[in-house]
Amino acid sequence: MAMSGGKDDGSPMMEMNTTPLIDVMLVLLIMFIITIPVATHSVNVNLPQSTPPKNPVKVDPVKNKLILTQANQILWNGSPITSSNLVSLLQATKAMKPEPELQFQPDAFANYEMANYVLKIITDSKVSKFGFVGNENYATFSK
Repeated sequence: MAMSGGKDDGSPMMEMNTTPLIDVMLVLLIMFIITIPVATHSVNVNLPQSTPPKNPVKVDPVKNKLILTQANQILWNGSPITSSNLVSLLQATKAMKPEPELQFQPDAFANYEMANYVLKIITDSKVSKFGFVGNENYATFSK
């Protein structure tokens, strides 16, 4: 820090020396930055608690019945499931040794597109033991 007492001719200095003032301000600024707590930007959200299903869908080691209702509801051994659950259940059956039989029984008035969609999921899973049941119920429709 440079300091001067005046000019060479002996007259007093008329300007204020701001160098010490700037040095003090920089030290105060650094101390202020260090002492500020870290700003955390967070939003508190109350998330729903996951609860285990009351009737967990189970895979029977011998045979599993898949029913498609008139209201386009998929039932696995009598329990309602979604199409994503169907994929995971079919993967679980593929992992079992021996692989259990899958029986598909669509309702007579079930939506054709939904039945085709379910059959596509079953076909894509490459289940080896698959069959249709309840075909005798449709004998009256063909006459």
